[in-house]
Amino acid sequence: MSLKQNLHNLKEKYKGTKMATAFNAFHTFLYTPNEVTHGGTHIKVADDLKRTMNTVIMALIPCLIFGMFNAGYQHHLALGEIDAVAGFFDVNFWNWDNLVVGLWKVLPLVIVSYGVGLGIEFLFATIKGHEVEEGYLVTGMLVPLIVPIDLPLWMLAVAVAFGVVIGKEVFGGTGMNILNPALTIRAFLFFAYPTWMSGDKVWVHGAVERAQEMAAGAKVDAISGETILGSLAQNNTPSYSAMDAFLGFIPGSVGETSTILIILGGLFLIFTKIGSWRIMLSAVVGAIVMGLIFNGVVDAGWISEGSKFYGLMSTDFWYHLLIGGFAFGVVYMATDPVTASQTNKGKWIYGFLIGFISILIRVFNPAYPEGVMLAILLMNVFAPTIDHYVVQANVKKRKKRLKLKTA
Repeated sequence: MSLKQNLHNLKEKYKGTKMATAFNAFHTFLYTPNEVTHGGTHIKVADDLKRTMNTVIMALIPCLIFGMFNAGYQHHLALGEIDAVAGFFDVNFWNWDNLVVGLWKVLPLVIVSYGVGLGIEFLFATIKGHEVEEGYLVTGMLVPLIVPIDLPLWMLAVAVAFGVVIGKEVFGGTGMNILNPALTIRAFLFFAYPTWMSGDKVWVHGAVERAQEMAAGAKVDAISGETILGSLAQNNTPSYSAMDAFLGFIPGSVGETSTILIILGGLFLIFTKIGSWRIMLSAVVGAIVMGLIFNGVVDAGWISEGSKFYGLMSTDFWYHLLIGGFAFGVVYMATDPVTASQTNKGKWIYGFLIGFISILIRVFNPAYPEGVMLAILLMNVFAPTIDHYVVQANVKKRKKRLKLKTA
């Protein structure tokens, strides 16, 4: 008996049962469903939700692989096993152990993210009797890329459960949520476990463990993994160059460090017409405008060098685009088609405000100088309002034109 016939028999066996949704999900994961519409179709396209999600995952894979390598690189760099000045020319830079260490730490994050998230998705689909939706395929990949490398797995599991249930399922599932699920998970982690989401010990593998050993009286060298944003928030000069930030050889969340790979991923999403170039471009413009305003305040002498906010205010406007999670958030999360604005004009407003507010929060919240997460979540809430007023403005314009024609 052929595989196709076996699958057909299993489908008939589970048809009408609680397990039908789970079987169909596995059946259609790699195979195209053999069901077609019986009535007339209005739009015929080659893509579906599964292909759309897989395309976004393809755009994330380079960030994932580089994040693994950088995690190992930062670990060995902090231990003094790699010469930071020599960089590429240091023989240890090309050591496979860099990738192995990153793989050992990042892969469990990916497994827990998908295991817990998809498990809950299957549970809700089985209870409600609807098909398993593919929306979590991207969220499951985003989550490991936006958290610190040494985040305890149980914390991640709790956060994923919260994000999927409270951030999506209570609203009706994929397509009905008002907040980006991945950012909801990160926000939960930040407010529930702030010591694991900020500071100078969470971004480099082994730094937290080494600090605990020192606190216990062990004679070991400390490992510091302060990010560029952390240094600037403390009015210190970062030890990393702009090129380091552009390429991604800096401490930070797993997948957020390499600006060049994020840009390439964004171009790929624009080319495949999945990511909105309007949101990406307007967010960059908004960040530049806010950065220029702060630079102008510093240049005008309205804030002294010893001020609490001087470090980030005096940072060049273009440098804000390279550091922190700004680029990653704008490309992969601000463009979420469910939670973003739907109208073209609304996308310009939505993206601009994300960029503008991101830099605003970054400067005035030195305790957690990464503002893109909060900015995107805030604008997720206001996206329907933006679209409402854009639509109403268009309606008023059409009514006005109609009156002029009938007058």
